Amino acid sequence: MSHVKQDAMPVIRDLADFDRRSGNLLERLVFNHRPLFMLLMTLATLVLGYMATTRLELRPSFEKMIPQSQPYIKNFLENRQSLRGLGNSVRVVVENTQGDIFDPDYLGVLKRVNDELFLTEGVDRAWMKSLWSPAVRWTEVTEEGFQGGPVMPDAYQGKPADIEQLRQNINRAGIVGSLVASDFKSSMLIVPLLDKASATGQPLNYHEFSQRIEKLRDQIEFDGKPHQAGEEGTGKYKIRVIGFAKLVGDLIDGLIQVIMFFALAVATSLAIIFLYTRCVRSTLLVVGCSLIAVVWQLGLVAWFGYAIDPYSVLVPFLIFAIGVSHAAQKMNGIMQDIARGTHRQVAARYTFRRLFLAGVTALLADAVGFAVLMLIDIPVIQDLAITASIGVAVLIFTSLLLMPVALSYVGVGRKAAERALRMENNAAAHKGFGRLWDLLDCCTERKWATVVVVLGLAMGIGGYLVSLNLKVGDLDSGAPELRADSRYNKDNGYITGHYALSSDLFAVMVKTAPEGCLDYKTLILADRLGWELQQHPGVQATTSLVNAVRQITAGTYEGNPKLASIQRNQNVLNYAAQQASVNSPELFNTDCSLMPVIAYLKDHKAETLSGVVAIADQFARDNSTADRQFLLAAGSAGIEAATNEVVHAASRTMLLYVYLAVTVFCLITFRSWRATVVALVPLMLTSVLCEALMVAMGIGVKVATLPVIALGVGIGVDYALYLLSVQLHYQRQGLSLVESYRNAVAFTGRVVGLVGITLAAGVVGWAWSPIKFQADMGILLTFMFLWNMLGALIGVPALSYFLLRGTRPTLAEAGEQALAPRVSADADAPQARMAADPLSADAR
Repeated sequence: MSHVKQDAMPVIRDLADFDRRSGNLLERLVFNHRPLFMLLMTLATLVLGYMATTRLELRPSFEKMIPQSQPYIKNFLENRQSLRGLGNSVRVVVENTQGDIFDPDYLGVLKRVNDELFLTEGVDRAWMKSLWSPAVRWTEVTEEGFQGGPVMPDAYQGKPADIEQLRQNINRAGIVGSLVASDFKSSMLIVPLLDKASATGQPLNYHEFSQRIEKLRDQIEFDGKPHQAGEEGTGKYKIRVIGFAKLVGDLIDGLIQVIMFFALAVATSLAIIFLYTRCVRSTLLVVGCSLIAVVWQLGLVAWFGYAIDPYSVLVPFLIFAIGVSHAAQKMNGIMQDIARGTHRQVAARYTFRRLFLAGVTALLADAVGFAVLMLIDIPVIQDLAITASIGVAVLIFTSLLLMPVALSYVGVGRKAAERALRMENNAAAHKGFGRLWDLLDCCTERKWATVVVVLGLAMGIGGYLVSLNLKVGDLDSGAPELRADSRYNKDNGYITGHYALSSDLFAVMVKTAPEGCLDYKTLILADRLGWELQQHPGVQATTSLVNAVRQITAGTYEGNPKLASIQRNQNVLNYAAQQASVNSPELFNTDCSLMPVIAYLKDHKAETLSGVVAIADQFARDNSTADRQFLLAAGSAGIEAATNEVVHAASRTMLLYVYLAVTVFCLITFRSWRATVVALVPLMLTSVLCEALMVAMGIGVKVATLPVIALGVGIGVDYALYLLSVQLHYQRQGLSLVESYRNAVAFTGRVVGLVGITLAAGVVGWAWSPIKFQADMGILLTFMFLWNMLGALIGVPALSYFLLRGTRPTLAEAGEQALAPRVSADADAPQARMAADPLSADAR
């Protein structure tokens, strides 16, 4: 390190020499009343800890997953009561592995499953379908007219004649491929769910519902015998379940392992920080203050009536990570001042003065990174934004205030402090990995600065070209939130392979005046819409009232295929609708003012949904009138298509607002547009490369991954704020760029590296989570933590060479330097530098 003449400031070893009236109002309020402050913090921790342990709930919701003000979703919600069965539902398949569905024992098991689910709280019983449901009917045309009845014979007793009658009824009902597997080895139960339990009025508890299904599955597959969770049964019968409620239940089960990952993150942080400081007390304080922030955040979330869901449960990890980042900076500053001989209480106040503004600015940037998620019209993301913003606000008290005050009591170990200062002063002591810090100085030279900038530009262009292929929505079939080998996705694969009609339903609502859905023109247009949707390769089949009207009309005329059409005679249409209301009541509502045109999709991949939406939307624009409207969209695939549109529209807007807010904060902090550019460019490069990584890993932009990039920007700017603020301070004191950057690295740069590695090590363990979206977030956050750290340590000096090399003291700073006493040139260099260090001066 080079030594430059600086303002001579005394090192305060005796607390009596310190002026307690110095510092700003907040500093005096906190440090001059430390016992009261610590008492209040302790009481707050106890109260909020009690709230977190007694009132915090894990409460997922189907409605919170959908953008309720999006036009498609508004159409669905407004007509929801007329579209029963096209919203939140579960599909349960009972398989006979040693026979077919015509085995009397199998039918007994199926009845048991049917009855259990029928009596389960939260099931919309009137619209439940299975072979045992009276609503599942068959119809045929005879010489005497129409005949029909429930598929399951009324007098069924398991006799061979009953089985044969059931076989005939299934064929006549046309349910092979929908409720009955194509190989006749399994059958399906379609179980629509209510949003609230009818008995209690409380939101449906998805975890309890999932657990009840698992208990039923265990009884049938294992007959109560012990087994491992998620293991498939080896018995005669197997139960396969898919649907939002089961997916959420599996996610909640997987979240139990989140506690293990959180413990791993805490242990990793303790180990890495201790290896850096070699001080037990300061390491425990850094991690302890960060854990207190998590307790406060969870307690306030419970107090305000919010709940945790599978998508916001990761927020405590982020709050802990941000807390470690800021607390480590405070610990490092206090450790250096104590090593210079400053009293621990004075050192804490000095660190508070020089880092509080940068810390608050960084936390405000973090808060904005979370707050802009409120712009996304999906309640689950908005709840995540609120809970995370609460956590960031808490960090002001725990990391920026509690940490220095606590350290003012316990201080740091003398040997650890001296070791830190010795490493800072003696560059020759740097060996191995430590030499990398000295190599960073090269980035302030023209040659290496040019290499870094050109390389960064090339990576940015390449990353941008790759990111153009980034998709919105799911890129794989099944549930991308879970691993491909999860029980849920195996069940989904079985159902997809054995049933002709998938569970991915896309419905267009045809809305008319009462009795208008039987108008000839309306039926013709609905038929045309169904035909156009069938032309898309992602559509397996379509169905609507038109299909029932055709079939019934032909049956009325002895099955004449020439009359399997839509007749102009209104009486014929009315009769057909009357018959359809008995056999297929879900095809239109009671006053015939709404009917859905349902498309069964092969999958819910982003490209499939976008193609189907384009066809339906164009048809709706061309054919909607005052008399009849074609409204998108209902069904699981329709809801997901609407969610994809909201995510697509919000993704760029969200980033724009994040960068705009971060730009404003940087301008306020640095008071220099050039410095703001230096801080932002590495962040932008990381964002672009993160999107390219998502393309390479096959991760789409969706509800689970959308917040990651915004959070990476908000958290990543912390590094640049701490490093660049110190560098600019030294430059404005008259030091060269090289010397200023060296001092900045010595003071905060090493901690930037420490924090980046600590945070990355804390979240990289998520990659082994059974919850795939958590694993994806872990990989993306690890990448962003490391790249933002490297951007600050390598990109900031390189860009500073081109933009900040000529930074000079302001007029006010120049005047202060001219009037200040100077340090003798032949004074002991290290001691003179320690005494003259403006960042440890009381004037700061």
